Amino acid sequence: MHAVVIKHVLVSDLPRPWQEKLAQAGSATVTVRIEEEAADEHPAAFTTDDPAFGIWRDREDMGDVAEHARRLRQARYRSDGTRQSA
Repeated sequence: MHAVVIKHVLVSDLPRPWQEKLAQAGSATVTVRIEEEAADEHPAAFTTDDPAFGIWRDREDMGDVAEHARRLRQARYRSDGTRQSA
């Protein structure tokens, strides 16, 4: 892995968001190191704090989601995809 190191960079020469994070540094100089991050072999699992997420996970009648959706649509649509007449 290669890295680019830039020494003695004035804080005032950095991008504005970086300057704001280093506001206490004033007119100091910093060293900027840029390197490729290692690929994450195990990306973070999807998480949510939404209380509605997963409320039907224990429903046995929805074990096969595709089949369940087919049964729901059956009353409204024909097998060729056209709508049933009302």
